Amino acid sequence: MSGGADSMALLHLLYATRLDLTVLHVNYGLRGEESEADQEFVSQTAVDFGLPYRIHRVELDAGNLEQEARRARYAWFTSLVSDGIVEKVATGHTKDDQAETVVSRWLRGAGTAGLAAILPETREGIVRPLLNYSRADIRNYLKRHNLTWREDSSNNWLRFERNRIRHTLLPELERNWNPKIVAALAQTADWARAEEEYWQAELPRLTQNWLRFGNLGATFQVAGLNAAPLAVARRAVHWAVRTVAGKGKSPDFAHVERVLHLARRPGKLGSFRTAEWEAVSSLGTLRVSQPAPKRAVYREILCVPGACVLPDGSAELRLELNPLQSVYNNGEQLVDWSLIRGSLELRNWLPGDRFQQAGHFTASKLKHYFQETGIPSWERSGWPVITHDNSILWARGQGVCSAYVPTANTATVLRILEVPYSVADETTNRKVWR
Repeated sequence: MSGGADSMALLHLLYATRLDLTVLHVNYGLRGEESEADQEFVSQTAVDFGLPYRIHRVELDAGNLEQEARRARYAWFTSLVSDGIVEKVATGHTKDDQAETVVSRWLRGAGTAGLAAILPETREGIVRPLLNYSRADIRNYLKRHNLTWREDSSNNWLRFERNRIRHTLLPELERNWNPKIVAALAQTADWARAEEEYWQAELPRLTQNWLRFGNLGATFQVAGLNAAPLAVARRAVHWAVRTVAGKGKSPDFAHVERVLHLARRPGKLGSFRTAEWEAVSSLGTLRVSQPAPKRAVYREILCVPGACVLPDGSAELRLELNPLQSVYNNGEQLVDWSLIRGSLELRNWLPGDRFQQAGHFTASKLKHYFQETGIPSWERSGWPVITHDNSILWARGQGVCSAYVPTANTATVLRILEVPYSVADETTNRKVWR
């Protein structure tokens, strides 16, 4: 609680329900002695009610103080819930706060997800019991019960957007446009929230054939995304970005349209990037993910026999020496060991790499293989190859180079086996690259 009217009313109402309460207060230190006085008032109020209390002091960085304060406040609240210290956190948001938030979101061009504004309850355990009551209702309640509160002078600082909406824009709309503007805006939020609840339930069904979420992000089949009604496509992109970038990082309209524009160019490589997420379109698929750092070239001399986990963590590469007649080719790749002079090196694919697949008479670029088999661009940079004497001996998906294929005269073979890491033998002596 801040010590203001709304939080004092909330405390009084919850106390009457005989809930097990803890008073929470965040001190940003923005108003010097006034901030300290607010903290003392909240602490004393908790003592007067016979309740425990917790104080959280925050130093805000320069920038958007409103956003930074909100981020710090809710980070603390959600940590208290996730750590099991409290079951839920109740805040004193009112119908007026809801109206201000709707206006703020609307001015930014929000869709219904944004216009739903302040939710009565969140998945993180934040509840707003006063959301259907106006500030006037709250003050009347306090006066009837002879309760005191403190006024926060920062609520009058017009450098804050919310205060300009509260003291300038909404009064103007109320006087000259709609005397019940606060109620009308709160109804807009209710309407938008019901719309969002419907879409959240329906989107998984509507996108099940062309949208997948995984550890690396969200992947669209472009054909499905393009065939979907525009309303579904926009919401699917919005959902993917919010999931990847995290709560509070919703894309704006222009961002969603940029992603859809990428999808409308099938077969062409394209990308769009922000600070929190990126979208890349390649070979009929489009992936939304967190911005990937530029992958460094990895090079490592291999031990034979031996094993290692590939740098992307997807599989274990096993190298074994065996007599040719004792080997059964059940997916492993075989190399004539007598042709190996010197070391073998594991590295990632590089642009321009050429490879002559067994059974082929000429070498071709691995890039052509990627294109023919539909390997999207984001999977290529870490594609593993094994080199010998400056040429590629083995490449994932391509097998062994034709020059190294065993013959009837081969006595010993090098067996290369790529095993998905999830089922790799945990007892194998392997090396992991990071």
